[in-house]
Amino acid sequence: MRKIMLIFAFFGLLGMQVYAQKTITGTVTSADDGSTLPGVSVVVKGTTIATFTNNDGKYTLKNVPEDATTLVFSLMGMATQEVEITGDVVDCALEKSDVALDEVVVTALGITREKKALGYAVQEVGGDDINTVKSENFVSQLSGKVSGVQIQTNTNFGGSVNVLVRGTSSLTGNNQALFVIDGIPIDNSINNDGYQKVGGRGYDYGNTAADINPNDIESITVLKGAAATALYGSRAANGVILITTKKGSKGQGIGVNISSNYTVGIVDKSTFPTYQKEYGGGYATWWAGIASPGWGTYGNDEHPGLLYSDYDGDGNPDYICPTFEDASFGEAFDP
Repeated sequence: MRKIMLIFAFFGLLGMQVYAQKTITGTVTSADDGSTLPGVSVVVKGTTIATFTNNDGKYTLKNVPEDATTLVFSLMGMATQEVEITGDVVDCALEKSDVALDEVVVTALGITREKKALGYAVQEVGGDDINTVKSENFVSQLSGKVSGVQIQTNTNFGGSVNVLVRGTSSLTGNNQALFVIDGIPIDNSINNDGYQKVGGRGYDYGNTAADINPNDIESITVLKGAAATALYGSRAANGVILITTKKGSKGQGIGVNISSNYTVGIVDKSTFPTYQKEYGGGYATWWAGIASPGWGTYGNDEHPGLLYSDYDGDGNPDYICPTFEDASFGEAFDP
C-alpha cells in the first residue's frame, strides 16, 4: 500500500511540473520602419531556454517556466531589449544601437571588412574630420590625421597638393597616391612643368582631387602597402586614398542640412613690391659692349646701357631702350 501511494505521489508531482510550463510566441520588428527582423536571439532571462526568429520575424519558446518574468531580445547592430512577460504572446520592437561595433572599414573594390580581420595596414578618416576646418582643397585636411601620409601644400590659391604615402618611392617617376572615389580611380598627378617646379614661369592650376566636394564625403580609407593596393594594379604602387561618398538615408520628416563657410582677406600694402622709376629696361653698364644680334653694338661709351643702331633706316644710328630684356637696370631716364 505504501509503494502505491509513493507512485501516485510521483506522478502527481510530475503532472504539476508539466503544468508549470508554457509556450510563448511573438514577432520581432524594427522600431524604425516596422519591418520584421530575422535571426533575433530570444532568451528567457535567467535560464538557458532560447530560440531565434525565423525569416518572418516570428519565434516560439517552449517549456517556459511559469515563474519566468522577462524575455531578452538581441541582434547585432540593434540595442538589446528586455520585455516583461505579460501573456503567451510577447512582441518586441528593436531600435538601432548607438554603440559602435568593431571597427569596420571600406577596403579595395568597396568591400567592407572588420579592421581587425585585415592582414594589412589601413586607416580611416570620417567625413566630419575633414569638414571641421574649411579649405579650398580637402586633401590639405588629411595632414596630421593619418600616420605615414605626408601632405605637401603650396601657398597658391587652388594650387597643387602632393600626397605621399610612406615616403618617396621613385626619384624620377610619379609618387602620387591613387585616388579612388566609389570604385572609380582618378588621376591626381601634378602637371607642373620644369619651369614651375624650380619657381620659374607658368601657372599651377592644381590637381584633380581639389574638385571633390568635402561635404559629399562619408569616409576616407588610406590603403598602405602592396597587399592593400594590389587590386588596383601598378597605379596604386604609391598607396590608395579610398573615398566613399554619402548615400541617401531614411529619416523622420523632411531634413535639410546646410553647410557654409566664408573667408575674409586683408591686403597689407606694405608687402607690395617697390618699383623704381629712375632707370629703364636693360641691364647695368657692365653689360656694355656685348653684341646683340640684329641691333649692332649694345650701347657705346656715351650710353652703354642703350642699343645704338639705325632702327628707322634713315642712315643715322639711334639710341634704343632694350625692352626685350627682363630687367629694369638700364640707362637712367632722360626727361
